[in-house]
Amino acid sequence: MTDSQLIAAFDAALGEDYRQARRYARDVPSQSLLTLRSALYKLTGILADTRVHFDSPNLYNRIEALSQARVLGVRQVRAMHRLRADGNRGAHPEKYHLSQADLLALAQKSLQQFCQLVAGLSGAEPTAFEFEPLEDSCKRELCYRAVMQDDAEAQYLLGMAFKAEGLMARDLIAAAGEYGNGLKDESAAEPAPDAERLLAKAKHWFSEAASLPKARYELAVAWLHCYGGNADTARGLALLREAVDLGVEDACALLGFCALTGQFGQTLDFTLAEELLSRAAQSGHSEAEANLGVLFYQQGLTEQAFRHIESAARAGFPPAQYHLYLLLGRGEGCQADAMAAERWLAEAASQGQLDAMFLRARHMLHDESTLGSDLKLAEDYLRQVIRYSRSVPAMVELSMALADGMLGRIDVVGAAALLHHGALIGNDEERSIIAPLWQSLASQVERVLALSQNADEKKALERAKELLLEMPGQGD
Repeated sequence: MTDSQLIAAFDAALGEDYRQARRYARDVPSQSLLTLRSALYKLTGILADTRVHFDSPNLYNRIEALSQARVLGVRQVRAMHRLRADGNRGAHPEKYHLSQADLLALAQKSLQQFCQLVAGLSGAEPTAFEFEPLEDSCKRELCYRAVMQDDAEAQYLLGMAFKAEGLMARDLIAAAGEYGNGLKDESAAEPAPDAERLLAKAKHWFSEAASLPKARYELAVAWLHCYGGNADTARGLALLREAVDLGVEDACALLGFCALTGQFGQTLDFTLAEELLSRAAQSGHSEAEANLGVLFYQQGLTEQAFRHIESAARAGFPPAQYHLYLLLGRGEGCQADAMAAERWLAEAASQGQLDAMFLRARHMLHDESTLGSDLKLAEDYLRQVIRYSRSVPAMVELSMALADGMLGRIDVVGAAALLHHGALIGNDEERSIIAPLWQSLASQVERVLALSQNADEKKALERAKELLLEMPGQGD
């Protein structure tokens, strides 16, 4: 029995969704993951049948309801949550700093996990099926349908494929040009032409498919976010409003956010923000629910804020998980709970939320964590924060850890390079923090250099001394 036959035997409609996810996996892996997430949602409904009543459209809550009703075992619940989280990564691969290769591997792994889950639910052995090789003709088929048949769905899917590739290229290029110790060359800050070329293609296909409400929404996003190097916020907002009128949940979430923040020139309107964010949140949109929590928090309604932010956090939205850490730590809208707060901080960090990664790393390095310490993970978090946000506090934190041997080794060259780059790009307040650390490290290098007899060590120390000769920004 093949993997497709296994799913179809369990449920014919689910089998069709699975076959579609397979078709997309190699050429449009982000769409494959989204299709699998939709199939997982459908699976929860099949399992509930008449035995379980869902009081929320949120996929997390549906899985938990099945667990509480003992329809699912512990392993099956965990498998479903993994698939749900992978679907979230497919929706926004650039936010998780994934490459196209990462996305392909994730799609293939998720397909196999979905099959193993269904095999277990049907009473079959996890090895009772043969996973067939993935198809590699999907993009060619989509191109034919998009160009020769003027198929709007194919045009939309091509746009989504180019969008995912373009945004990941932007993300990777912005973090490229590194020179030693996870630092970035300023010349690499602008998106490269290849990224913008991909995004321009995405915009083109969304325009061609604009008869579809979801494509009209994506075209609005393309104009707002400068795909292809061209932005038109007035045009983008107009298209966004049209998509809202057509019932696109993502459009409600984005326009609600703009009304909350005034982004893209949208007039601040908290009444409109609450209306749109509530509409999207009721449909299970976790980002909208998180922003609804932010709206209530700004209005001083902390208990309502906590309820919505907790729901979005449980749905797997990393910024909400970080905000939940803050609320639990402060006891705002809830009973303060340091252990639960740290667990949510760790969850947000594991999903790539940069503020959470920085704080979690600090807690692990300074033994402030109630969940234990992993120094290798702490270093990895700090390097990622530096790489993707050029955070001067993270550079300072990692520099101190390398200079003091907190990571199990002393690396004065790495410490000096981090301080040098932090001083180079930091503001006056950040330089004032760096200055005494700079002097201390320079003195440490001089002392060790005077005593060192090892040629390699002396060479490294000379390099560190060179980096610490003059602190950038002093005397400006």
